[in-house]
Amino acid sequence: MKIYSMTATFGKLEHQTLTLKPGLNVIEAPNEWGKSTWCAFLVNMLYGLDTRAKSTKTALADKDRYAPWSGALMSGSIDLNWNGRDITIQRQTKGRLIFGEFSAFETDTGLPVPELNGVNCGQMLLGVERSVFTRAGFLKLTDLPVTQDDALRRRLNNLVTTGDESGTGDKLASTLRDLKNKCRYNRTGLLPQAEAQRQQLENQLSELASLQQDILRLRHLQSDKEAFLADLENHKAALQYAASLEDANRVKAAEAAQVAAQEIYDSLADSCDGLPSYEEAQQALDSGRALQQQLSDLQMEQRLLPPLPEMPVAPSCFQGLEPQDAVAQAKADHSAYVSLQDQRKGFNSRLWIGYAAAFLVSLGGLFLTPALYIASAVVLVASVFGIFAFVRKKNQGFDKEAQVITGKYPGLNPESWMAEAQSFAAKQSAYQWNLENATTLRGDADLRMAALQEKIRKYAAGDELEICLDRWSQIIAKQNALQMAQRDLEQAQKHAQALRSMLKAPAKPVVDDHLTYSEADTTSLLASTAFDLRQTQLKLGLYEGRAESLGQEALLRTQLKNVTRRIHQLEDTYSALELALNALSAATTELQRRFAPRISKRAQELFGQLTGQRYDRLALSSDLSLNAGAENEDTLRPAQYRSDGTVDQLYLALRLAVAEELTPDAPLVLDDALVRFDDTRLAAAMDILRTLGEDKQVILFTCQGRESRL
Repeated sequence: MKIYSMTATFGKLEHQTLTLKPGLNVIEAPNEWGKSTWCAFLVNMLYGLDTRAKSTKTALADKDRYAPWSGALMSGSIDLNWNGRDITIQRQTKGRLIFGEFSAFETDTGLPVPELNGVNCGQMLLGVERSVFTRAGFLKLTDLPVTQDDALRRRLNNLVTTGDESGTGDKLASTLRDLKNKCRYNRTGLLPQAEAQRQQLENQLSELASLQQDILRLRHLQSDKEAFLADLENHKAALQYAASLEDANRVKAAEAAQVAAQEIYDSLADSCDGLPSYEEAQQALDSGRALQQQLSDLQMEQRLLPPLPEMPVAPSCFQGLEPQDAVAQAKADHSAYVSLQDQRKGFNSRLWIGYAAAFLVSLGGLFLTPALYIASAVVLVASVFGIFAFVRKKNQGFDKEAQVITGKYPGLNPESWMAEAQSFAAKQSAYQWNLENATTLRGDADLRMAALQEKIRKYAAGDELEICLDRWSQIIAKQNALQMAQRDLEQAQKHAQALRSMLKAPAKPVVDDHLTYSEADTTSLLASTAFDLRQTQLKLGLYEGRAESLGQEALLRTQLKNVTRRIHQLEDTYSALELALNALSAATTELQRRFAPRISKRAQELFGQLTGQRYDRLALSSDLSLNAGAENEDTLRPAQYRSDGTVDQLYLALRLAVAEELTPDAPLVLDDALVRFDDTRLAAAMDILRTLGEDKQVILFTCQGRESRL
């Protein structure tokens, strides 16, 4: 297939056209020109746009990444030559189907190409799946290492093992494995199914034999249960006959009890004749008990009243005085006492002043004649003694008056007379207040007690309250006894009537009864035996139904024989398939030894040309990684030991070798794949691409001018 031109409204491309020619096309353009966009456009035009892919934080889906910048609908067309026919393919957006409406027609006539559609277009035109083309015939700098892909691995494996990439050997092996798995795959397949069927038939036969034994046992058990149930029914009839005789005796006893109850009732009715009714007696008793309770409460209240306060003892100085008089007396006595003390001090002061004057006069006699001096001295001495006598008598008078006053307050300091009087007055006031309160409380209780005693007197009509209450209690007791006798009589009548109504006369059992169970045990045994019989019948029915559902034994044994024969046939088939797969594996191994070096050899030739024959050995491992060795190296080394440029050249050689084998008819597209090549190796690479361009179309996108100059 060769491309003439591509027209795209795709990403930054807006109705732009890229024209190509057969052979090698070198398209030089700066970064951000759209080289990668044209590459993505070509792949999506051939294989379609995956609209189910979702954008993530680290990668955009193609539907979002290449949405037209102008806001127009994504569309495009490619003019190409396929198998000698000029064809145009187109894709455009319609509704929500982004880039999904496909058409293919002959460029000159416009006639549709029916063998192409939106799904198989790339597979039909290029002969390979999308993943194979993007890894073998579509080379970018970041994708030069050949990563494992199932489709690419399968095609390479077919190519190096059978020499044919069509996959006929794989298909044959897959068919054999499918047939083998159809026979047996783990626990599935025809053989496990047949074995399970055989096991099921064997289980059915075993279960059928066990059921037949259980059915026979249950039938014997059913017969025994039915016979025992008949014996229990006969025993129950015998017990009922014996019970009927006892019931007749109980009826006679009940009728006698009824007569006795009637006699007791009549006697009590006579004793209650003329007495107040039960309601009247109960009302009177309740009233008396209420009065009794009130009396008890009031007596308790009186006992709980506080006692009368004790009169405080008056001090001897205030005996017979009222509190206010005691205070007045203390005040007057204190004033009189203070006045006496003041008078005594004043008298003594004046006396001493006179004495001092007389003494001074007598001293003046010293300056007189001796006779006058002696006379003045005698007068002075006489006056001194006279003064002392007068003072003593006067002070004794003061002391007597003071003793009269202080004698009223023995042992008390005159300064405390008022405090003592006030304390006495306060105690008297408190006593009077407490006395008045206690008297008031007692006076109210006494009045209420008198009123209550009057009520009790009227209620008891002169009798003691307890005697009256006892009399009403006896009346109530007689009325209660009469009511109880009436109830006993009614119950005896009902009991006798009920026994008479229940009295039956069952017939005597015909069959002799040999069982000794009580009536309760008989009833329990009847219920349990009947239940066991029903359960036995149900179980027998289930077993018989299950045996019937399992089928006839002869038919089951025939089916088991047929299944066993089929298992033997499937086991033979399974063994044959294993032999066939082993033979195919041996053949594949032989073919691999013959064709495995094919791609490695071509990649080694190309790598030698790219490196000026510096590296003369190359090996491709099973995971599609490469090991290479230079002419002066003893061992092969992985690509990690080489420079970045050498690694690019190593994987370019492998890519070109794979592209020659897997995509011989597809264009070879390179997007900045030679950026890290030096000038010498770039020239070698351009020579290889020019040579490849003689057989297929080569499209080289580059951001530098070295390729164009070369």
